[in-house]
Amino acid sequence: MSAMRVYLARHGETEWTLSEQHTGRTDIPLTEHGRSQAAELRGLFAHRPVEKAFTSPLSRAVESAALAGFEDAQTTDELLEFDYGEYEGVTTADIRQERPDWYLWRDGSPGGETPADVAARVGHLIDRLRSDGVDAVLFSHGHVLRALTARWLGLGPEAGGLFGLETATLSTLGYERAVPVMWGWNFRA
Repeated sequence: MSAMRVYLARHGETEWTLSEQHTGRTDIPLTEHGRSQAAELRGLFAHRPVEKAFTSPLSRAVESAALAGFEDAQTTDELLEFDYGEYEGVTTADIRQERPDWYLWRDGSPGGETPADVAARVGHLIDRLRSDGVDAVLFSHGHVLRALTARWLGLGPEAGGLFGLETATLSTLGYERAVPVMWGWNFRA
């Protein structure tokens, strides 16, 4: 297990990425630029063989996985983005007009998930990955991958707010002497 790597691949750009709208369960497609970004991820796996690939069931993640060379990635609801509830499709700036001190990583979303909810959800996937003990890649969304990273490192769910994650980037989690660590963050091809 100590040599195991888990690669985190955030999907490519969407229209809502550009407009900074919270994109949870709405199935927004990739832009043409997002498709190009996702295809560039393929090169990052030339020397990173993986035995398992997983993806969120939302099309922006599934298409990113396919463009990166993982057409057969297994879909799992554990990799769905936060359920933003009433804040789906709303920008942080608009939310803060009514709630000036709102912070996703502390407050969650009304009618949606809290960071603790998401951390519990991804915890099941982390347990499975650790049990398998093989290199794997996860194609998913910005906030859920940040929550997964916090959980992997043994941090509280609110710590996900500390890991900014850009579209179509590759990050790496693993172990150093049996201690969960981050090996790299936000790499592009």
